[in-house]
Amino acid sequence: MDAIQLDVPTMLALLVEDGLVSRKDADSMYTGSRTKERAEAHPLTLIANQRWQSMETPSRQLTIDVLMQWLADKHHLEYINIDPLKVDVPSVCAVVSHAYATRYKILPVALTRTEITIATANPYDLDWERALSQAISLRIKRVLANPEDIIRYLAEFYSLQRSLKGATKTQSGSGAGVASFEQLVELGKTSSLDANDQHVVHIVDWLFQYAYEQRASDIHLEPRRDSGNIRFRIDGMMHLVYQIPVSVMSAVVSRIKLLGRMDIVEKRRPQDGRIKTKTPDGQEVELRLSTMPTVFGEKLVMRIFDPDVLSKSYRELGFTDEEMTIWNGLITQPNGIVLLTGPTGSGKTTTLYTTMRQLAQPEVNVCTIEDPIENVMPQLNQMQVQPQIGLNFADGVRTLLRQDPDIIMIGEIRDRETAEMAIQAALTGHLVLSTLHTNDAPSAVTRLLEIGVPGYLLNATLLGVVAQRLVRTLCPHCKAEHDISDETWSELVKPWRSAKPAKIYKPVGCLECRMTGYYGRTGIYEMLAVGPTLRKLIGQEMDIVTLRQAAIKHGMKPLRLSAAMKAAAGQTTVDEVLTVTPPALPED
Repeated sequence: MDAIQLDVPTMLALLVEDGLVSRKDADSMYTGSRTKERAEAHPLTLIANQRWQSMETPSRQLTIDVLMQWLADKHHLEYINIDPLKVDVPSVCAVVSHAYATRYKILPVALTRTEITIATANPYDLDWERALSQAISLRIKRVLANPEDIIRYLAEFYSLQRSLKGATKTQSGSGAGVASFEQLVELGKTSSLDANDQHVVHIVDWLFQYAYEQRASDIHLEPRRDSGNIRFRIDGMMHLVYQIPVSVMSAVVSRIKLLGRMDIVEKRRPQDGRIKTKTPDGQEVELRLSTMPTVFGEKLVMRIFDPDVLSKSYRELGFTDEEMTIWNGLITQPNGIVLLTGPTGSGKTTTLYTTMRQLAQPEVNVCTIEDPIENVMPQLNQMQVQPQIGLNFADGVRTLLRQDPDIIMIGEIRDRETAEMAIQAALTGHLVLSTLHTNDAPSAVTRLLEIGVPGYLLNATLLGVVAQRLVRTLCPHCKAEHDISDETWSELVKPWRSAKPAKIYKPVGCLECRMTGYYGRTGIYEMLAVGPTLRKLIGQEMDIVTLRQAAIKHGMKPLRLSAAMKAAAGQTTVDEVLTVTPPALPED
């Protein structure tokens, strides 16, 4: 096989021989024009661009992944999808130089104590392997990968590594960096880090672009004793992306604080900020910044607000037809309070902004008081809580009431004063939307009573409560049918006795979902609409168990049942349902 050339005629001949491409198609492509692009591009990339269907399996298109898998199988090699989240870039780049990797178009992707895995798109070129095996003491494992991925990550990995080396060299003589808590108290006195160093600027630019490409919702920069961790939250799960020297981490945090108009010198107190930037395709994205002093230095978390999420419809957020009807019935009332509950990261903000985008018509005045303002929307009149000057939620609501509002959104009800102002706003003819942190919808009622809201006022103003969670959705490209026992399903939906669905799916893992089996998330909702019957139960001596039972009797689907229906519809898994939703209470 060594004498075979990797070119279009040879690949076409082999594909025809294996029955994947017709002789007619092969001849038509071979006799076509030979352009400079043909000379530089990988032969299988050119063939994939023809968008042919496989002769062997007509329903299957010959994509570059299909063709590279065919080539790998033909030569008994493993075909991999290069996942940058799983590549230890500093380690692999230290073994093979950039010049050597570029010359042979190879990319090191994994390293152990005895073996290095190197991706190539040409199984016939063995010269690099012979030469490299004499230069290093590691066993070489060849794998095939998408040629476009190899070229792309060759540039990204080594460019990032050069920036890290340059930044490390720049900072090594400055004595900068935070290595222990004992040094933390001195940070406000001196700062020799240059946040504008070109290497640091490049690292930050790479970080943002990388996060957008990986669909991250949060970026965590975490200093540790010997290094700094960069982690992304993707589909609700944390992934370790990169480890960099502590001194470089400090410079990167300073650079991001500078972009967010935060105090770079102050590292002893938490700070908040925001950055507006653009994705590689030109979309504007907002990032909310939050710093926290830790034992080993300053930790920075960036929450990414995807503009596509805020433009989604209720159905895209996971609402069923029944839930959309209930929700629209609540938010179209002229006055009253509607509450959203759930833990941090459960999607409450997204639901609120989607709702306000719908309500903010030209003839309606929508005002908000937030801490912080999650996303700037030109249709709204948004105000930021500023405790340092005495502007809290309660004072903000007082101000909003003098601004002739129709609808008021309060970021969160945290205390009795804010709750009383929200009720006052509802009593004076305004629709109030707000959030609480409770485990389910009925518990929101007891929480308000516990912080001192009189039962008769709550009875008069509360329209409804919606509790929500986010569950990971199955990857549509690889999910597979899965059988569960009647007992398992009965236990899952206990005590609501919902019939077992005909099909249940499980995650498998493919290139599209990074071998996780999941792609994206969807919301599940528990909607408690307060009607006449439930109003009679709301009072100072209210029994939460009785309220919950009455709510279920009058149509409220508990979170676990709503999630189980998503599993029955093939959108998520039973494991996700059990992990994310609270169990059925014995009293239910």
